[in-house]
Parts: sequence; structure tokens; C-alpha cells
Amino acid sequence: MKALIETRNRRTERVFLVGVEIKSRNGWDLRDSLDELSELATTAGGHVVGDGLQKMAAPNPGTFIGKGKADEFALHCRKADVDTVIFDDELSPAQSRNLEKVFNCKVLDRTSLILDIFAQRARSREGKLQIELAQLHHLLPRLTRFWGHLSRQSGGIGMRGGEGETQLETDRRRVQDRISRISRELEVVRRQRSTQRQGRQRNHWALASIVGYTNAGKSTLLNKLTGAAALAEDKLFATLDPTTRRLRLPTNQNVLLTDTVGFIRKLPHGLVEAFKATLEEVVQADLLVHVVDVSHPRAEEQVQAVDTVLNEIGAQGKPTLMVFNKIDRLNGTQDVLRRFLERHPQGVAISATSGEGVPALLGELGSQLRPVREFMELAVPHDQPGVIARLHEVGQVVERNYDGPIARFKARIPPHLREEFAPFVLRDLQTPG
Repeated sequence: MKALIETRNRRTERVFLVGVEIKSRNGWDLRDSLDELSELATTAGGHVVGDGLQKMAAPNPGTFIGKGKADEFALHCRKADVDTVIFDDELSPAQSRNLEKVFNCKVLDRTSLILDIFAQRARSREGKLQIELAQLHHLLPRLTRFWGHLSRQSGGIGMRGGEGETQLETDRRRVQDRISRISRELEVVRRQRSTQRQGRQRNHWALASIVGYTNAGKSTLLNKLTGAAALAEDKLFATLDPTTRRLRLPTNQNVLLTDTVGFIRKLPHGLVEAFKATLEEVVQADLLVHVVDVSHPRAEEQVQAVDTVLNEIGAQGKPTLMVFNKIDRLNGTQDVLRRFLERHPQGVAISATSGEGVPALLGELGSQLRPVREFMELAVPHDQPGVIARLHEVGQVVERNYDGPIARFKARIPPHLREEFAPFVLRDLQTPG
């Protein structure tokens, strides 16, 4: 898909933002929402030159904002040489067409902007397919605006449907055919992921998925814990394609840790649908690691936004470990962190950049991901070092005694490996004792 904000071979697009405060709407302050929209526009490659606000009881069905306010903003945009106007809320196809006539320039909404950023950032074939699918679903009801320059009613009775109508219907069929092809390809991806999950289950490795608001520090945390090289930038949606790495916990347990796409408030529903192949990793996870930028002034609302998306994809109610990141940026103000930890007593405060709190996080991961293991006492002759090495590899050895001709161990063993160690088991133990 062609980028909606173009930066190649031309000047950086000058962008004007528009926000509407609806009296009945609760939630984020409009100013905060516009600040985030400005960051999104900058991420897409635009240069924000100003914004405009309007308070209304309800959106105008024709132009979203009032006609008078639209004319006022349009005059300002012409004087400021604005290329693109971006609305903070989703516009209907009719509203987009009407507003482009008023502003006489490109008009986008928040959904189009987010889709554009995703299109720029996707790297894998799967990611590109998912983005294209979301863009096509968004484009389909808006195709008419792209053919407004063509005649759609040439002639009279019996001659209705001119060049524009013919081209419009042709394009609709092409878009629908492409949607069908991409959907089939993504279904293959889902089956492949299912096969991979079955392979992991055979290894009895737990799966933890890192979730959180965009730019909360998820990729930085993955890199810190596993030594991965996932892209970590101080940008919205720096990474889209999921990265999975093995993590060995202090409990001698292997865990697969997956970094997922960042969430955001007003995340387009079509985008959530398109990313379901990727987000299945979240739904199937044994534990969600919810990373929160505790230094952000709207941290509470960001947590709620993430929970909303988790509910939408069917991951609500999953075991979740809250990780309060960026404590190095709190500048001595600990009140927000204290409130979060009071609400989530098992939560962990860390700095993924400096490593502060990471040992406590690893300990909590080991505790929450601890599988059902059988606690037993074993006796292994010293002339069988392979068995001793294997015990340390797959079990959690609590006590060891190498004195005498036979080494003795107290260890937790995965149930499916009991038969392997059966010749050396002295007795089952109920507690670590």
C-alpha cells in the first residue's frame, strides 16, 4: 500500500491536528490525546505545525466538527501551508470526503495514521500481510473518494453508471479478491503457529508473552533478559514483528519469552483483527508480562487501554505479572509506583535499561511459571556422571551431597521425566524440608 504520509523525494509534510471534546465522553484528557496524536504524526514522518480543538455535544454527521469551525481551521491551514489534516477520532467515508472539500488537502483520521505507521514498520512477510489486510478493510468503504474526479452518471435512463462507476466497481472487486487471498495466507500462518506451539508443548516449555502500551520498554526488557537484539527505540511502534527467545530462569527452567506489538488507545479494530495471527501468542501464553511505563503521566490510562485490547482478543483473565518499568525516570516521586504496588503486591519495579530490579523479576517469573514438579530424593553413583549432569539440566536441585560412594540429591523433577530417573529415586518428598 502507498504510504499516506510521504517523505521521499519531497519536503516533510506539514500537519495540522484536530481534536473534538465530546461532553458525554469519559477518559483521557483531550490535550493528552492530541499530544499522543502529535507523536504518532511525527513517527509517521510528518511535521506538526499546529492543532485545533472544538467542544461539542455530539459529532456533526457531515463534517465531524461544525461547519463554521471547519472553515476557520481551513483558513488557518491555507495560511500555514498545511499538507495534511489529521483528526484524533475515526471519520466516516462521507465525513472524509466532505472535509477534503473544505480543507482542499489530504484529510486523515487516527486510524489511517496508525495503519500508515504500521505499514512503514512491518518487516516480515507475515507483518506486511497483516497490515495490508487492515488497510484494505479500511480502504474498501472509502474507495469512492478516490474516484470523485470521474463522471459517475453519464447519460440518462438506461445509461447510468459512467466511467467512474465502472472503475469503482472494478476496484472494489480487486480489493475484495486481495482481502480473500491475504486471509487465506494468514490462515496458513495460524496453522504454522499452531504446529510450533505443539512442538513447544512437547518440550514442556512455558510461554510468557510481554504485553504493554507502545513505548513502555517491552523490547528493551526482552533484550535485557535474553540477550536478544530486538529493535528498541524511544518511538511509538518501534517494532511490530514478534520476537521469541529462550530464557533460562534461576529455577533451572526454560521459558519462551515473546515480545508482541505495542498496544495503544483507540487501536483500530481492523488492526486487532488483522494481527490475530500474531496475537494468538498472547492468547496461548501461560503468563502475560504486562510492562508499564510507570514514569508516564497517564500510566493508569495506558494500563486500561492494554486491558481493553486484551479483552478484545480473548486474553482477559490470564495470569498476569505486572512489571513497572522506567523507575530510573521517576526523579524521586514514588507515589505512583507505591499505588501500583499496593494494588499489585506481586508486581515488580524495574529499569530495563539499567537492570535494576531484574533479579527480582526473574525470581517472580520462576515462581509464577513453576510447573507442577515432583519433589524427590535420589541416589546416583559417582560412576554415572551423565545422570548427574542430566539431573542438573532438567531439574531444580535443592540439596546435594557428594560424600561417600553415592551422590544424594533432593530435587524437583518434571512429571514426564520421572521414568527416566526412576532407577535412582529413593523416596518422594512432600515439602522441600
